[in-house]
Amino acid sequence: MFNPFQSVIHFPKKVWQTWKNAARSSRIALILTVTAVIILAVLGRIWMLSEHQNDRAIQKSRIQPVIFVPGSSATIQRFNSLFTTLNDETKGTAHSILKVQVNNDGSLSYSGHLSTSNRQPFIVVGFEKNQDNYPTIQADAQSLGTVMTELQSKYHFRNFSAVGHSNGGLIWTDYLENYYSATNFHIRTLMTLGTPFNFSESSTTKKTQMLSDFINGADSLPTDLSVYSVAGSDDYTDDGTVNVQSVLSGKYIFQKHVAKYTQTTVSGDNAQHSKLPENPEVVNLIRELILDNKANDRGASANKLKKADPKN
Repeated sequence: MFNPFQSVIHFPKKVWQTWKNAARSSRIALILTVTAVIILAVLGRIWMLSEHQNDRAIQKSRIQPVIFVPGSSATIQRFNSLFTTLNDETKGTAHSILKVQVNNDGSLSYSGHLSTSNRQPFIVVGFEKNQDNYPTIQADAQSLGTVMTELQSKYHFRNFSAVGHSNGGLIWTDYLENYYSATNFHIRTLMTLGTPFNFSESSTTKKTQMLSDFINGADSLPTDLSVYSVAGSDDYTDDGTVNVQSVLSGKYIFQKHVAKYTQTTVSGDNAQHSKLPENPEVVNLIRELILDNKANDRGASANKLKKADPKN
């Protein structure tokens, strides 16, 4: 039988229970929210301390590595003979050598070591994907940006110099225009060896898509950069692989956009394209202009560096 008084008594109990459940849920939600805020604050603090420690380490760092990039179809062993020559002539501690290969899957393989006791250690960055075409050069330049960030996080350097042989010079150029950050890095000197800035074109009036892109992106180049473009030749036509005019096309990219652009041609022993890194004149140029930083020293003229004529 229906009892109205019993219903009146039970109704407030149900409402009270609902309120209790809601209050309990609100307290749980509040606790979870506060906990999440605390965790985020702690993680943020840890991240800020880590970033500040990294910044301080970079500011205190004295190392200024020289980073080498080989050309298409070349491996991270490309500069071994050059390193042997330079280290044999080094007085005191030899330059340590670290090699990094970017694999096809994007992973990095390290070999050798980098000693922070060397002010100018050598680093080689090579690519398993290294076909001789523009899309590959663009992809490798992007990968170089990733490697540079990881190297900085490991070794805390800001200043560096760069050497690129053959298409390695193209990879450096693409990197500097599209991935280099003056906030994070400072490149002092770029030296390119037998770099075909206009690929196989020998005409100075016909520009490839790559050269046109580089010219259009030249405003992004570091304005305080010193660039040295070296061509190899016995007859001032080509080095057996790359024609001199393609190498000299670099002037259209760098002139009036960087602090200094100098081009020169070496000949004699090991002037062929594949042997340029071992050429005695090239070894002297690397030693004087990069390792000894005599770019502004009149004594460097002994190498007969020829500045590009802006009218050509």
